[in-house]
Amino acid sequence: MSKIILKSIDSSMTYTKYRFLIKELLDRKESTAKNGSLSLYNYSLLNDKRMDRLDKKALLSNGILLTLKQLKQKQTWLVITEGWCGDAAQNLPYINKIAEYTDKIDLRIVLRDQHLDLMDQFLTDGNQAIPKLIALDENNNTLFTWGPRPSKATKMVHAFKKEHGKLTDEFKKDLQVWYNKNKGENLYQDFIELLA
Repeated sequence: MSKIILKSIDSSMTYTKYRFLIKELLDRKESTAKNGSLSLYNYSLLNDKRMDRLDKKALLSNGILLTLKQLKQKQTWLVITEGWCGDAAQNLPYINKIAEYTDKIDLRIVLRDQHLDLMDQFLTDGNQAIPKLIALDENNNTLFTWGPRPSKATKMVHAFKKEHGKLTDEFKKDLQVWYNKNKGENLYQDFIELLA
């Protein structure tokens, strides 16, 4: 697996380059999806606006700031994502804020559909769920993984799927409302625990 991780890191991009790529694709009426569907383009367009807003307005919590100040070990955070993914749009800006705050974290991004060999090593409940963050030490050993969403949102999704069998469009809208109200607090709490 370390060869897959090394290959993925070598072909990864920064958050800034990822954001630029999404905008460049949207200018051509495209998305990161290989199949070029209109719905995934529309999701990408919406997500780009969400990320623009969060890039400007997201603030780090006092708890995560304190945790980051105590961080001693350098880490690479390799995130598997796609531009059309709603959970990624709501979480990546916060993850980027964390990485920007400290020189101990190097945030790198790869697209899932171009790195299926990596994705298949880090499935969530047997699925290729994104975003998926893999935290690596300086020797590229896995320290922890996170994703595809904060712990409270994960519980909401599991409970809804258990009761209804699958996620509905209405639930997905409700989840986006939850993200907007939560303002990254649950994500920060997850990372405080993971970095402790």
